[in-house]
Amino acid sequence: MGWIGRINDGVANSRVGHWFQLEGSGHPRERPGSRFTTEIRAGIISFFAMAYILAVNSSIVADSGGTCVCDSTPDDPICAANSDYLLCKNEVKRDLVTATAAISALATFFLGALANMPVGISCGMGLNAYLAYDVVGFHGSGPVPYEVAMTAIFVEGLIFFGLTILGLRQWLARAIPRSIKLATGAGIGLFLTLIGLTYSEGIGLITGAVSTPVELAGCSPADKLEDGTCPGSHKMQNPTLWLAIFCGGILTVVLTMFRVKGAILIGIILVSICSWPRGTSITAFPYTPVGDDSFNFFKKVVDFHPITRILAVQKWDISAYSGQFGRALITFLYVDILDCTGTLYSMARFSNLIDEKTQDFEGSATAYLVDSLSITIGAVFGTSPVTAFIESGAGIGEGGRTGITAMMTGFCFFVSIFFAPIFASIPPWATGCVLILIGSMMMQAVVNINWRYMGDAVPAFLTIAIMPFTYSIADGLIAGICSYIVIQVLVWAVETASMGKLTATNKKDKDPWTWRIPGGILPGWLTRLFQGKKDFWRPYADETIDGNVGVNSHEMSPIGRNADWVKPGEPLPHVGRSWFIHSGGIFYLVIMADSDGSISRYVLSESLLLIGLSIAIAIDAASQLTDLEPMTEPFVISTTRATCLALNLVSRLLMQVRYSFRSAVIKKHSASEGLASDNNKMRSQQAHNDTGELGNDGLQSSVISGPNGNNQDMNENNITKRRMGGFHLLKRSS
Repeated sequence: MGWIGRINDGVANSRVGHWFQLEGSGHPRERPGSRFTTEIRAGIISFFAMAYILAVNSSIVADSGGTCVCDSTPDDPICAANSDYLLCKNEVKRDLVTATAAISALATFFLGALANMPVGISCGMGLNAYLAYDVVGFHGSGPVPYEVAMTAIFVEGLIFFGLTILGLRQWLARAIPRSIKLATGAGIGLFLTLIGLTYSEGIGLITGAVSTPVELAGCSPADKLEDGTCPGSHKMQNPTLWLAIFCGGILTVVLTMFRVKGAILIGIILVSICSWPRGTSITAFPYTPVGDDSFNFFKKVVDFHPITRILAVQKWDISAYSGQFGRALITFLYVDILDCTGTLYSMARFSNLIDEKTQDFEGSATAYLVDSLSITIGAVFGTSPVTAFIESGAGIGEGGRTGITAMMTGFCFFVSIFFAPIFASIPPWATGCVLILIGSMMMQAVVNINWRYMGDAVPAFLTIAIMPFTYSIADGLIAGICSYIVIQVLVWAVETASMGKLTATNKKDKDPWTWRIPGGILPGWLTRLFQGKKDFWRPYADETIDGNVGVNSHEMSPIGRNADWVKPGEPLPHVGRSWFIHSGGIFYLVIMADSDGSISRYVLSESLLLIGLSIAIAIDAASQLTDLEPMTEPFVISTTRATCLALNLVSRLLMQVRYSFRSAVIKKHSASEGLASDNNKMRSQQAHNDTGELGNDGLQSSVISGPNGNNQDMNENNITKRRMGGFHLLKRSS
């Protein structure tokens, strides 16, 4: 065993290895192939793939002018020739380099440390352009000042945090249809490929055209025509293009095929070193004003520039911009939700971290919380919203599987604060082929898309196609989700109108989908808090994904503590010590046990259940913030029970509407399902009709028998179970 192997084994056997679930750590969910040195190398590669954002983001956002004031004149309304304004703008650009590096380091490091995800976070492409050219406008010509825009981003991060705390963001990630989730990864792969082929962040193989959206390019920037195209005689003549293709592309692919460690990093470093000398045809620093400025910055090597002009510039008096403020806030919010949700999910699937049952990934709630807080902190630093970066796929492709990869990437961003002249000078053609290579890897997801059924295939294809063509992950997701909904609704309408005589082709092959997510909308931490778990932020030892697992004996309330009828893995969120809820269909059954052993039950929709819980918790919290004696748990339960009674009538109506569309509402079921207690066995008993309880639905209740066919009892209260469609009801037998 070499010294690298000894380091890997030493870290794996330590607490660090156990926390990050390294291979050989003995953790029950250790991640195959995760070795410490591999994670370090992957983190460095992810950084180099993301490093372009230091220069690109600062350049784009600086076009807004930041906090600089433009003294416009009729001859120069946007201060394009105002030397004082341009000097101020350059100062803002340097501030943005530091701000981008700082927030990237902070967000990425804590995402890795807390969520154990190998994903980098930095200022999102697209959102920075929206901020600079739409919200604030070029040189401040837009409807909202820079200070108000930073306020909108600050508030958006807080709203994002609240949505994550309530579980709505995780719910969204799990509610997206499977075909669209798979298509998201492939679409992002094509999006990466397009970025890698362009001039701005790639090898310059394609460019915009006059008669067509894109065309073949490959000429040097000096040879480009005024419309941005390349003359025919100069196409494919750019030396940097061929340097990127052979050293950054083909060489990297061959090294990868022969399993050379750090193949991607080798390609990036080789191309960068070749591009730094001046006076060559492949230099990154031509003898132009821009090239001179870049080379002067590069020669400093080490330089720290403090944030002076854009730090904490939020303006809270937004009365004059309320309409535009709201528009910017909503746009930032929904783009962040779609971009980050899609990117994190795709990176988790690329890392093989997706739980196929819950369609979620471990630590998703923590990852979303880190991202939302980073948005708010980034606004204080004065930069555009941050999001998970698809370029993280470079490190994942190199073998990154744990948060150590992200922590290393974050550390590199921290170093780049002081070595920004070096890291910001990596030319785009050094990373362009890497993005193309990673894009090809991510396209592997298309083989798992259900192409047999058009209702799944067409939305997936639209998702894949629209992401690169619109240069937006969010637009691709919107197209896929909207087309999925429209197609499914139309198919349902035709089949319903024809009484089932007309069915869609290959409908039997349709991917199963339901809006009801396993475990319900309540996040795991909130469920554990209701259960009375003191360290509610920590999952149980046998919990897998954010609380969405089968109920175990230690989770059960007193009424159900001895009930073994819950099958392992069946989601059953519990609330409180003396009552619990059972999710089924679109409704919840709330069961409460009084001190005398009697049972109360209420059928509520999910939203009404949340209202009831919120009222009870708010009353209890208010009592503890005042001089009143804190309420006891039974009082909270009583308050919730009263709320449930008031809302129960509405839920009954919803239930009747739900089942009125079915041809056969009432069905008799005589199923035997296991229901065990500790030591009590009960005699066979006749099931009772529960006529009138839910509007005289006339459903039959059946005796529940144990695993061996013996009818059993639960806490000496005879409970029977019945089924309506997919909804389980429990009732007390007399």
